[in-house]
Amino acid sequence: MRVSFATRAGSTDKPSEDFAAANPRVVLVLDGLSSPPELGSGCVHGTPWFVARLGTQILSEATCRWERPLADCVADAITAVAAAHADSCDLAHLGTPSSSVAVVREGQETLEYLAIFDSVIVFDGPAGPRVVTDLRADDYAREEHAETMRHRIGTREHQRAVTSLVAAQRPFRNQPGGYWVAAVTPDSARNAVTGTVARDSVDRLAVLSDGASCLVDDYDQVSWPEFMDLLAAEGPERIIDKVRAAEAGDREGVRWPRYKRSDDSTVVYGELERLGQRR
Repeated sequence: MRVSFATRAGSTDKPSEDFAAANPRVVLVLDGLSSPPELGSGCVHGTPWFVARLGTQILSEATCRWERPLADCVADAITAVAAAHADSCDLAHLGTPSSSVAVVREGQETLEYLAIFDSVIVFDGPAGPRVVTDLRADDYAREEHAETMRHRIGTREHQRAVTSLVAAQRPFRNQPGGYWVAAVTPDSARNAVTGTVARDSVDRLAVLSDGASCLVDDYDQVSWPEFMDLLAAEGPERIIDKVRAAEAGDREGVRWPRYKRSDDSTVVYGELERLGQRR
């Protein structure tokens, strides 16, 4: 698999909370969940540290323990990172650093995938794009979400609404019957969206944070087939450029109500050789 990627922070005020990594057989994207400062996190390290540690650990587990399912690899990675800061941080805090996870691993005949929360995987081949994500969080705190969407970005009302939304969602995180994020419990990996696709049905794939998939899902600037064609022709940076251009024309979120003016954006693109073309 030939891989290229690009990542860009949503603002210059703080570091990106996205993480991307790849080797010839494994690609992954993590997107850390932002926490309003007034709600706290119980962690002295912060979300960028967490996503970097977890992403690196997942890449190692998925690569070195080839025979194990991705869900087990991710579960072990979550456990290892939790142990790394258990003595210094309050891991029982509802705001403990957490992240989405989207990972694809190439085998001889299949592509194995795992998705936790809202990062996106797109498999594309002769049958057209197949999109994988996990949107169970959308079932919770609907009233608070609607209230957030009513206010313009940058206003105190909008910030208060975002804080209220996060506070309303947190009790449902990583709970049976709720929704799942990668944080402390390995149960989130065991409740992930997982599966396989036939390797020979896929010519190319993309793994995206929601700060990039929004070009299709939220801003409706292109379709998924158009997205994949643009990505193949002009590369990951072009996707992020188009996202930023859309956001620059709607800075207050009037056309596209949202949580932030611009989110961190990450695009990983992979092209696969047909099995008969391998040397």
